[in-house]
Amino acid sequence: LKNYNLDMIKSGDAVFYLYQVTKEPRFLKAMDTLHKQLEGQPATTEGGYWHKKIYPDQMWLDGVYMAEPFHARYAKYFMNKEAATKIYDKIVLQFDLIEKHNRDPETGLYYHGWDESREQRWADKKTGLSQNFWSRGMGWYGMAMVDVLDYLPEDHPGRERIIGYLNQYAQAIIKYQDTSGTWYQVLNFPGREGNYLEATGSCMFTYTLAKGVAKGYLPERYMENANKAFRGILKEFISVDENGLVNLNQCCAVAGLGGDPYRDGSYEYYINEKIRSNDPKGTGPFILAALELNK
Repeated sequence: LKNYNLDMIKSGDAVFYLYQVTKEPRFLKAMDTLHKQLEGQPATTEGGYWHKKIYPDQMWLDGVYMAEPFHARYAKYFMNKEAATKIYDKIVLQFDLIEKHNRDPETGLYYHGWDESREQRWADKKTGLSQNFWSRGMGWYGMAMVDVLDYLPEDHPGRERIIGYLNQYAQAIIKYQDTSGTWYQVLNFPGREGNYLEATGSCMFTYTLAKGVAKGYLPERYMENANKAFRGILKEFISVDENGLVNLNQCCAVAGLGGDPYRDGSYEYYINEKIRSNDPKGTGPFILAALELNK
């Protein structure tokens, strides 16, 4: 609890599954602990969760996916209606604030991070925004929307708002879809020296589009983009070795903002982070996308 790190919340999905299967109290206790973290999570003046306690005043796209689908699910299954509604309101607020602060109205793309204090070196002194549109950051955000909608009640006033955000998001990302069907590491610089087609973000976009259409949140035409993307993933990123092992290549290993050593959010920073194969942040969304497209 003391670290108040949103990345830690995502493990709650696995714990939820274990509790469903075993009904062991220790798994419910673990979920209760994650819920308590979110109830005490440090936040901006508007109520937006800090990504981590060590990153004060900062909202990152990543954190919305790490925290909100779990919290919505927890509220649906373990809270009474009044308490659950309060949680749903907080969840929708996180999306509202990302839309308010991180979305670029010109491109429709989302900046990776926003610093309310404007103190970080990576943050624009006027807007507080980081400099670039990182594909996996946007991928996390898209998956957060389609997954939260699994648990947000039909009659919650924020539900239609999130569906609206998802439609704006889908409209933006298809404009930056490469002819291969996949997406670049830094979305708004296709073909720039050093930029590369990146697997994890491409898989996340594919899952988001496919699930969005399947659930009726997005128009049917986006399924064409999802299928094109999946074909591109198979062609650009998948290899099979001599033992028949399938590999997902060209995965950005990690990216963030600030910290030590300091990550400045520049174009050069994003393109020079380590690239590896079979990163779980890629293989997981790849499997999810495949399942959605084969329903």
